[in-house]
Amino acid sequence: MSDTLGPGPRTRVRRLPKKSSYDATVINSILDEAWVCHVAATVRDKAAALPTLHLREGSTIYLHGSPSNEVMKAVVREGEAFLTVTIFDGLRLARSGFESSIAYRSAVVVGSAHEVTDDQEKARVLNRFVDRVVKGRANEVRSMSDQERRLTLLVAVSMDEASAKVSSGPTEDELEDQELAIWAGTVPARLVFGAPVPDTNGAMGRGDIEVPASVRTLLESQ
Repeated sequence: MSDTLGPGPRTRVRRLPKKSSYDATVINSILDEAWVCHVAATVRDKAAALPTLHLREGSTIYLHGSPSNEVMKAVVREGEAFLTVTIFDGLRLARSGFESSIAYRSAVVVGSAHEVTDDQEKARVLNRFVDRVVKGRANEVRSMSDQERRLTLLVAVSMDEASAKVSSGPTEDELEDQELAIWAGTVPARLVFGAPVPDTNGAMGRGDIEVPASVRTLLESQ
């Protein structure tokens, strides 16, 4: 992968370009930390977008969904994907409403796309999706069946061009506003997991199945 992924014609940051980055390391770190991405496509001559999980391997981003998903089918049909991710880092509260904003890290990626049809590759990547959500979980659950694999559309997207935009640090009040006796500052935010709530159906109803190592590790890493 190149050290830089832009600026490209469709990912160049024009609004507040000082917040932009085209560095692959910065963009990859945002993609890897973000939980959800949004994928856009044209469906029946109308713009459509949906949230979904994603997985990055090198310069490829994998997406998955139902084979009947219209947005995913459009991505495969057009052979191109446009996706975005955003990480909410908190509130940047200025002395005016105009200068107040949120702290965030975001990335936009445009690239060629195709369906992954090789069964072995598809099984490997879908297992990685399980571990992408909860590290180590793939070894704790039963293996995916052939039917489940057939009912999952897997799409590979090449990171042809991309950009990141990061908003952080002190608020940007006008000089005259800085003299106002109004509180200003940043309120950080982060995702926090709560205590696990066990399913009580089937064997779980006995109450003798411990919280697995993957979930314990997830909670301990917060």
